Amino acid sequence: MQVICIEEAAFYELVEQVVARLKEKQGKEQENWIPDKQAMQLLNITSKTTLQKLRDEGKIRFSQPQKKIILYDRQSILDYLEKNARKTF
Repeated sequence: MQVICIEEAAFYELVEQVVARLKEKQGKEQENWIPDKQAMQLLNITSKTTLQKLRDEGKIRFSQPQKKIILYDRQSILDYLEKNARKTF
């Protein structure tokens, strides 16, 4: 067995870096599918009816893992916004 000795400050810095990387990795995996409130914030809308209309017309992707749970694909929302962006004069 090998023993590695490091200074206390270096140890805590290493722990902080590991925690930051884990949070970053975990955040990226969970951000792909977002709930309706976050989808509405991204689209800057306040009506769930408008969100449902976008979903029903196939303009944004969604997943329904359970009857009352609908999740929206973040990238499809960003693509929809980019597709409908207008160039400035």
